[in-house]
Amino acid sequence: MSNEDAASTASRHRDADHSRNDTRFFGQPWALTHIFGVELWERFSFYGMQIVLVYYLYFSVSDGGAGLPQATAVGIVGAYGGAVYLSTILGAWVADRLLGSERVLFFSAMIIVAGHVALAVLPGLLSVAVGLVLVALGSGGLKANATAVVGTLYSEHDPRRDAGFSLFYLGINLGAFAGPLLTGFLRTSLGFHWAFGAAAVGMTIGLVQYAIGRRSLPEAARRVPNPLPRSRYPLVIGVAVAAVAAIALLVALGVIRADNLSLVVVVVVIAATIAYFSVIISSARITATERSRVFGFIPLFIVSVAFWSLYQQQFTVIPIYAEKRLDLNLFGWQMPPDWVQSINPVFIIILSGVFAALWTKLGTRQPSTPIKFAAGVAVMGVAFLLFLPFASDGPSATPLLGIVGILFVFTVAELLISPVGLSAATKLAPARFQTQMVALFFLSVSLGTAISGLLAPFYDPQNEVPYFSILGAIAIVLGIALAAARKPVLALMRGVL
Repeated sequence: MSNEDAASTASRHRDADHSRNDTRFFGQPWALTHIFGVELWERFSFYGMQIVLVYYLYFSVSDGGAGLPQATAVGIVGAYGGAVYLSTILGAWVADRLLGSERVLFFSAMIIVAGHVALAVLPGLLSVAVGLVLVALGSGGLKANATAVVGTLYSEHDPRRDAGFSLFYLGINLGAFAGPLLTGFLRTSLGFHWAFGAAAVGMTIGLVQYAIGRRSLPEAARRVPNPLPRSRYPLVIGVAVAAVAAIALLVALGVIRADNLSLVVVVVVIAATIAYFSVIISSARITATERSRVFGFIPLFIVSVAFWSLYQQQFTVIPIYAEKRLDLNLFGWQMPPDWVQSINPVFIIILSGVFAALWTKLGTRQPSTPIKFAAGVAVMGVAFLLFLPFASDGPSATPLLGIVGILFVFTVAELLISPVGLSAATKLAPARFQTQMVALFFLSVSLGTAISGLLAPFYDPQNEVPYFSILGAIAIVLGIALAAARKPVLALMRGVL
């Protein structure tokens, strides 16, 4: 072992010993408060801004919006969501090769603040163009690295590790719950830019808290796992400059436009997905068993894409549905439609513990990963079919309890796919491609989110039956198909259940 490796190992052991004796944050290391806080406020600003964004884009100029066609508006939102998950790949690479997770997290939080400020103060569509690019890049970098930084707070065998991640996950959902409540209230009371400003203030609070506390994080959080040789810096800089120049040229030539952004993101993510799978499967550094497991991940990837293409319509179709079709009258008070987005985080907080307890109780008797995926996408299809009983009603006629019930089913489907998918990616990953397989799962989320932006323009509040019935039926059929194919898929997975 080199002197540098020995010093690094000794440093990690010192950090682990110190962390093990620190129980100031509900039995967890105090340093967790800084990551908990920045992630809570990032989710507050992200979800608070995203739901307001839909309305801002398609509301008329006289109502304070940008006056874009509704189809273009939902396409932009879908493309933006897809770009966030796509940028997690970039954030992970920069952390692994250049800066380390802690620094990327810090700089990403700064970029998010700049994006929200741009949305709040710049005029018209300029605010959207600048703000969304910055928030997408920053959110991707933060999302990719916050979890990694939490992991450095614990030794491998620290019994508090799972509880610490659960507390961190609670912070995520508290932010997701509170964001739409405040920004929705401000949007309907004072206007769009007040709502965007609230998102900026929230993220600034998270950034300031993190900036004050980041020095207490262990040195392992700043370590660069696989440093890029300095001789390759010019190549990386050249590729980055060329990519930005190519995007600028395509925008100038009209190839990339506001009305086709979702399609552009879909094409880019498909190309990245094919490249990732090709590199891993063709690698001479993996065994035959590992290669088989990667092939076994492909059907799960496809089902995951289908699931997210429906689930992420919470940010495209559901806002339109809430504004046009939902009865928001509560005892004479008109609830902001934005508040519908706070329903799902509540169910996640409640049900995530229930599902964790269920899988623990079932142990080896729990369903296999393909069956969980099949059930998840089929339940998502059922959720879409649950819109049909209200399809013949008029404007503002769907009861609020109806959407609450439907979003409950959304959450059940999510908990059968999202945590299970991350777990499957780590279990099926070849030893040398652990990070890349997790990146592939995020690419399925990215692709599904962008596809949701392609699908949403087909939604017509005046004729909902075809939209909800066709997409719901496709999801259910896909779930049945995966369940029927579970044996060959499990054979490819070579002992991973």
